[in-house]
Amino acid sequence: MPVDNPDHENKLAEETSPYLLQHKDNPVAWWPWGEAALTAAREQNKPILISIGYAACHWCHVMAHESFEDKTTAALMNEKYINIKVDREERPDIDNIYMSALHHLGQQGGWPLTMFLTPEGKPYWGGTYFPPEPSFGRPSFGQALEYAEKLYREDNEAVEHNANSLTQLIAPQKPKMMGPEISDDILRNLAQRMGDMMDRRHGGLRGAPKFPQYPIFNFLWRVGLRFDQPTSKASVETLLRAVFQGGIYDHLAGGLARYSVDEYWLAPHFEKMLYDNALMMELAVNVYKDNKNPLLRTRVEEIVAWLKQEMMAEGGTFAASLDADSEGEEGKFYIWSAEEIKSLLGDDYEFFEAAYNVTETGNWEGKTILNRLKDPELKSPEDEARLKTCREKLLKTRGKRIRPDLDDKVLADWNGMMITSLTMAGECFNQPDWIEMAKTAYRFIQSNMNTTDGLHHSYRLGKISSPAVTSDYAQMIRASLTLYKVTSERAFIDQALTWLDHLNKEFWCTEYGGYFTTAASRSDVIIRGKSGADEATPNGNAVMVSNLMALHLITGDMDHREKAIKTVQCFGNMIAKNIFSHIGLITAGIDIINPIHLVILTADQEEEIAKQMKELASTVAAPGLVIEIISQSDSLPEGSPAKGMKRVDEKTTAYLCSGESCSPPITNQMALLPALKEAVQV
Repeated sequence: MPVDNPDHENKLAEETSPYLLQHKDNPVAWWPWGEAALTAAREQNKPILISIGYAACHWCHVMAHESFEDKTTAALMNEKYINIKVDREERPDIDNIYMSALHHLGQQGGWPLTMFLTPEGKPYWGGTYFPPEPSFGRPSFGQALEYAEKLYREDNEAVEHNANSLTQLIAPQKPKMMGPEISDDILRNLAQRMGDMMDRRHGGLRGAPKFPQYPIFNFLWRVGLRFDQPTSKASVETLLRAVFQGGIYDHLAGGLARYSVDEYWLAPHFEKMLYDNALMMELAVNVYKDNKNPLLRTRVEEIVAWLKQEMMAEGGTFAASLDADSEGEEGKFYIWSAEEIKSLLGDDYEFFEAAYNVTETGNWEGKTILNRLKDPELKSPEDEARLKTCREKLLKTRGKRIRPDLDDKVLADWNGMMITSLTMAGECFNQPDWIEMAKTAYRFIQSNMNTTDGLHHSYRLGKISSPAVTSDYAQMIRASLTLYKVTSERAFIDQALTWLDHLNKEFWCTEYGGYFTTAASRSDVIIRGKSGADEATPNGNAVMVSNLMALHLITGDMDHREKAIKTVQCFGNMIAKNIFSHIGLITAGIDIINPIHLVILTADQEEEIAKQMKELASTVAAPGLVIEIISQSDSLPEGSPAKGMKRVDEKTTAYLCSGESCSPPITNQMALLPALKEAVQV
């Protein structure tokens, strides 16, 4: 509804974020984050209420309907506060600052994030979702508004003191200790400790809710390969089977929801995020190379089909998310009654019912979430084809329902993850069109989100917004390296080095090592955060450790290796304090311990043999492997252990280098397989 008071004008109408635009007609006088809002707070001597969420967030919608659309609540907000609305996906740096502050206040995080700040932007109190009426020991939103403003007015000196103290706590600290070099003993010990946390029956970590937790399971997979540990590998395989057969997976159109509210992977929060699907695709590809499980291949194919059908954004890039809600109800688009399915499938109903856990009473709030948890193994090809025909009938009918909203903004880091996964999957399953999809998205970001000032984080409606954070550079450099590995096109390395140069100049902490979250040139944040902790996605510093090691192998530049080591070391006290939240850094340490470089020397007339060697190498489960096809080893950088190596009898010849030493020359393609497996393991 329009705002009547011009002094309380909602200023979100010109924004591009779908989440901010969802709130452009609120009677709240929302400001977007920026210097203008902070200036208004200082000039009016008003505290700031900052509300952070994202377009697919169910509880964000609930609080919006209950409070932000309510005129009485809005009037109270407008009277007492400068109100700022932030899309956490568009400004992850802002979200990280204030979420960290909430954690230091002793509260559990989540969205919507509701924080109260001084006019300088320093946090002094907050929470997450506040209900319209007091409930379950939680104050109402109105009570929270009154309390926080009264605190600011009547005890301003204490508020300032607490805000300054809290800001110091969330600011990067001088390391009290440097981290140890990652060793095999550390990896083994951590894998054993993690084994005790696993739900071996249902998959994932024990308890509920359950998230896919890519950083943890990627660690277990890599450790399982390195030490040939069946238990660690089995934990990952159990997770993937549960995730891909559970209700968290959309069995009709493909794609994973964000997490399951129960321990069985049955009932999800129904929003679908690009990053979850990219990361689980990557893990599935890596595991498939080892166990050749047809379920993994099928799910990867379905997720790619879902991307093409539902998630394409401008210029061949990928949209951020699909909402959980439609018609004001969470999950309404995805659930079924037994009667609906009976009417559509007729004689096939009982066959489908047994496979997908359909019951008359339903398995979630009287309805059915399709899943195959009770019968997770794939059936015969004939039965699977019959089930596919049934699913297609349901999907056609579902397509007539009102669809959840699509958040079609393009995020550089999330797209980087999907570009990497698509490239890996395209190579693994011999799908060159998937690699072309990845290259198309990459080129769009390179052309439209990359300026003389560096990368930008977000793009929508022809506009870039928010200069990039570390994760954008990290994931796009990783995408460059993956595309180079698969295509051998040197331009991808050139672009990676250009982005790395900007990252080093603007983000590197020269005093202690590691990368700050935001660039030195940013002026609209109260601190420059620096974190090594993973969230749902791997931490940017962790990704950069592996990137730096790969670029060291390719260029021979020792500075890349030194920065990789120093990045792990600078988070030593944080790793010691909470090793599990820094698992990405530990995993990246494997690439420091055991960098693997396959150099294939070829002559022009033997180019096809070199390609065949590379394709064969790509079938081996060897995460972190760098592959290069070159005509002469003399073109390798100084310091490369393969420099000076020659082709044997003028044949295409491969050298597999692990650390500082290389294998004897390999001219027989089949000899590559055992050599690679030996290089991966201790």
